[in-house]
Amino acid sequence: MSHPKLQQLIERAAILRPMPAAIVYPCSATALEAVDLARAQNLLTPILLGPKGKIEAEAERIGFDLAGVEIHDTGEDPIAAAERGVQLCRDGVVGYLVKGSLHSDELLGVVVRRESGLRSSRRVTHAFVFDAPGYDKLLLMADCVINIMPDLAMKRDIVQNAVDLARTLGVVRPEVAVLAAVEVVNPGMPATIDAAALSKMAERGQIQNAHVDGPLAFDVAISPAAATIKGLGSRNAPDILIVPNIDAGNMLYKQMIYFGKAECAGVVLGAKVPIVLTSRADSATTRVASCALARLMIETRTLA
Repeated sequence: MSHPKLQQLIERAAILRPMPAAIVYPCSATALEAVDLARAQNLLTPILLGPKGKIEAEAERIGFDLAGVEIHDTGEDPIAAAERGVQLCRDGVVGYLVKGSLHSDELLGVVVRRESGLRSSRRVTHAFVFDAPGYDKLLLMADCVINIMPDLAMKRDIVQNAVDLARTLGVVRPEVAVLAAVEVVNPGMPATIDAAALSKMAERGQIQNAHVDGPLAFDVAISPAAATIKGLGSRNAPDILIVPNIDAGNMLYKQMIYFGKAECAGVVLGAKVPIVLTSRADSATTRVASCALARLMIETRTLA
């Protein structure tokens, strides 16, 4: 099944100048193949960080051409590779980080250190960008990956980071739906209280450049017919879905992929550089589109 909206995103990034990117610990076929695909699409100039011998052996095994590719031998410790990647970002040598074969928490643990130089005033969060069949625009979803049980302050950053990403993609004032199980505030359901608070925070300028509504059940958020039946009137289709916690988000995004036949890109937000986190189970399109997303973020910042 084709995903033209995501392909357009890749094409937007591919016409830009390739950006040097630090590939952190790419010691598997999956990691190197993703780099090769992104390089072929003109999305990055890779700098590989990790055990040089292992990287070279794996590259030879899969036919990855290392001619002209810079490799920093950081040894067998993936943390050392992450530290080198952060240093390269801090020194302006690379524009973004791409996760290789190490665990996500190993990479992010280095990024969020106080001395890393990559922390911003906001919490580090994650957002997916979906091309879902039957939905007429890209749909963002956050946070399904990093923040396990976010409190209200964390959710505020999750929303604002996602809004800023949507604006990078050309959505001037995103429609944000904060999800819960029901559409009314229920003191026994904390997600509904947080959703209502986020809506009010947007009204008062604590969340900027977006219209935020919640709590909303998934059907009401996505389906105008469901909203009308439930007495909530006509609604604009959301650009962003905010999930209450990582459990809900993880299940929902995987259902969209495996049942809904959607395709997605993903990126870590809230640091001073984009960070591409991919899973071993991610498709080639997801891997390439995630690099394209990071490249577009950098371009938008440059032009701002």
